[in-house]
Amino acid sequence: MPRSEPESEPQPEMPATLREIIDRKREEVADAKSLVPASEYVARIADEPAPRGFFEALTAPTTGTRVIAEVKRRSPSAGLIRPEYDSDGFDPSLIAQQYSKAGASAISCLTDEKFFGGDLRFLRQIKEKIDLPVLRKDFMIDPYQVLEARAHSADAILLIAECLTDTQIREMLELSHTLALSALLEVHSRDNLIRAVAILKDQPNPRTLLGINNRDLTRMVTDLAHTTELLDLVPDRSTLVSESGIRTQADLEHLRSHGVHITLIGEHLMRQDHPGRALEAMLGAGGPQ
Repeated sequence: MPRSEPESEPQPEMPATLREIIDRKREEVADAKSLVPASEYVARIADEPAPRGFFEALTAPTTGTRVIAEVKRRSPSAGLIRPEYDSDGFDPSLIAQQYSKAGASAISCLTDEKFFGGDLRFLRQIKEKIDLPVLRKDFMIDPYQVLEARAHSADAILLIAECLTDTQIREMLELSHTLALSALLEVHSRDNLIRAVAILKDQPNPRTLLGINNRDLTRMVTDLAHTTELLDLVPDRSTLVSESGIRTQADLEHLRSHGVHITLIGEHLMRQDHPGRALEAMLGAGGPQ
């Protein structure tokens, strides 16, 4: 069973918006545990098919760009991304099908309900319609959520270094490895990148991608240069993902010129009338080869 977090380890400092989300998430996890004990998820997982190879799908050699295309209804900074997403106009599986046809290598799906309008049930709905691996994108603060993700058919989990201690990251990476899940360890700052690289040296889950998010969590603005400015600290660019602020073919070409061949693209695509056609246009001739 998951271990408990040592009380002596200090919690990371977080910007106000992230702190609000994490405080709410702690309440949600406590409520979820009271409804479905971890032991029940362990039993369910035994009947689940093996996860699809998220790590493998994204690290296969290519001269182009492999895209993790995101299904996202809203965000704290942008609110509802399109008016029709407030109702039946938001169909996660249809959007995922568009992405799959357009050349995405994997799907990221928001499952946080309060701040992003997500739902754990979206994961299975998407996987029933496409063959691509699917990442559960949420604010993971407890090993319980890793079990929850696997039981709901996720192939990978997101961990955000800014809201986790080293012990929490290691524990959830180790558990994800035990459950045959891939992982994406995301950082926003130089200091947290240094932390993440040190943790990954021990390979708590060898099927872990390292993500640099170009969004400044304090000012809530994005800058693609953030990825390239931190590249010297990244030991292996073949497993590096650039996230946020990627909008054009030129952005993808710029990242490829620096040896970055994996990206996560969400809000820009979700703002378009047809997210799939928008991705196809972005990839152009620069899709996976």
